[in-house]
Amino acid sequence: MGAIPKPPVGHFNVLYFASASSFTSKEFETLPAPLPLRKLFDALEEKYSGIKDKILNSCLVTVNLNYVDVPESDDETSQAVIKEGDEVAIIPPVSSG
Repeated sequence: MGAIPKPPVGHFNVLYFASASSFTSKEFETLPAPLPLRKLFDALEEKYSGIKDKILNSCLVTVNLNYVDVPESDDETSQAVIKEGDEVAIIPPVSSG
């Protein structure tokens, strides 16, 4: 993955690694900000049907290099928000043999 450009105004970057990159056919993209963290997986599922079950439910997520737990989309108590300029990484499990 080369240098990732700064997202446009009002957006944040999503970086895709391993199988997430294969599934989306992208290394990164931008999404509109702000976005409640609990809505992230639903937003990606809308763009990439099937990604939630095949990739997202077993992946790790970082926001600005900090690992986060993504709450269920119906969890109204979660206040975490992805803001303009943030960097989100989708990191699927890695296997070795």
